[in-house]
Amino acid sequence: MNEGAQGPLASQEPLVTVEQQGAVRYLTLCNPPANCYSHAMMKQLDQAVIDGRFCEETHVIVLRGAEQKFFCAGADIGMLQQVTPEWKYNFCLHANETLLRLEQTPKLVIAQIEGHCVGGGLEVALACDLRIGCSGSGKVGVPEVQLGVLPGTGGTQRLARTIGKSKAMQWCIDGRMMEIDDALAEGLIDRILPAEGFQQQFHQIACSYCPPQRASLAVGLIKRSIQSGLEMGLHEGLALERELQQRLFTSDDAGEGISAHQQKRPPKFKGR
Repeated sequence: MNEGAQGPLASQEPLVTVEQQGAVRYLTLCNPPANCYSHAMMKQLDQAVIDGRFCEETHVIVLRGAEQKFFCAGADIGMLQQVTPEWKYNFCLHANETLLRLEQTPKLVIAQIEGHCVGGGLEVALACDLRIGCSGSGKVGVPEVQLGVLPGTGGTQRLARTIGKSKAMQWCIDGRMMEIDDALAEGLIDRILPAEGFQQQFHQIACSYCPPQRASLAVGLIKRSIQSGLEMGLHEGLALERELQQRLFTSDDAGEGISAHQQKRPPKFKGR
């Protein structure tokens, strides 16, 4: 049994691929058949998130699965069966840190959910800012209680912050699963697109959050204000909001947006 930094029988294959399509950067989880994540995958995702932060061409980051049947089915259970409890703790810690980095990145992150999004897969999606699902493509849920464990990659925390404490409690203790289409009403999915032409429609939506249509710098700082502000008291949150607003007041996009409004023309944003 190898319990080194990579975990047992670590793959040397690319587990997260990166593709830049205009202003949209696609991060694709590649571990067929279910895109389950390992420590090796999380390390690659971590680096891909950091690279996306620094890429000036990137205004929106998309997280998706390589297989249409699965967005992600969570952690690799076979891998977890081979390692010690201490190794599992560090694995969970690093996964938490990776998703926090994704969550705190000041660029819009969208989960493109096509296929089953369950267990840790849903927890990964909950760390994204928006979740857009493909109609009829699979289920979402947190079945970890059936394994005698809890949703341990932020599931208990982000689920409660997304749908409320009581609903999250019921989901977790029941190991609840439901169709992606039904998850829209629960607030887990923000938008459902039809299966036919799904990728094209999704890309159009992602591009709509990019320049020149949208001030992506403002989008990123709105995200920062909400993400960090909700963890603060109201006075501290308002102070953060004012500081971020002041940064935007000095931006080219704010000047363009105000001028366009006064001139009654569509703005042409540059993301800076």
